[in-house]
Amino acid sequence: MNNSEIDNLISLLSRLPGIGPRSARRMALNLLKQPESLMRPLADSLISTSETVRNCNICGNLDTEENCSICIDERRDSSTIIVVEEIADLWALERASVHKGKYHVLGGTLSAIDGIGPEDLGINSLIERVNNSEVVEIILALNATIDGQTTAYYITDQLKDCDVKVSRLAHGVPVGGELDYMDDGTLQTALQSRQPF
Repeated sequence: MNNSEIDNLISLLSRLPGIGPRSARRMALNLLKQPESLMRPLADSLISTSETVRNCNICGNLDTEENCSICIDERRDSSTIIVVEEIADLWALERASVHKGKYHVLGGTLSAIDGIGPEDLGINSLIERVNNSEVVEIILALNATIDGQTTAYYITDQLKDCDVKVSRLAHGVPVGGELDYMDDGTLQTALQSRQPF
């Protein structure tokens, strides 16, 4: 094709996670076929969202207010904070309705290879929250990757002088998982993290 507007739309759509060039072309074509009922409302929503949504000053979640609805909800347990890498992790935990406390979004993990240090993440603001509130427990819900575990150890070390319990999510065999399909690391972690039956 030789239409710069359409090519630009396809190029922008293909930047989205999980969208390749072919999917982007199909999406663009679908949008162009429905300009009034789909494309214009989508464009208006994207503009409105980009102008009104911001990161929460307390936890880093996304909301239209300075402090997100989770942080200002007085019914939530302020003594427990789950620390996650990204906003998508917070949303996943909220979708599962498994936590009635607060959250803290780091914005990534420590990575020497990528040049991401503690000052690039929300670690300092987490330490401030712990020191300036009645937090009793920090639950580290970081991915079971090398960078995730390095970040978890770093945070644990930074919190050692604070009067707070630090725990992490259990790792191991998922519900419905079959041992034959598990990798060695998962099996080893599951065995080490075993609990009484």
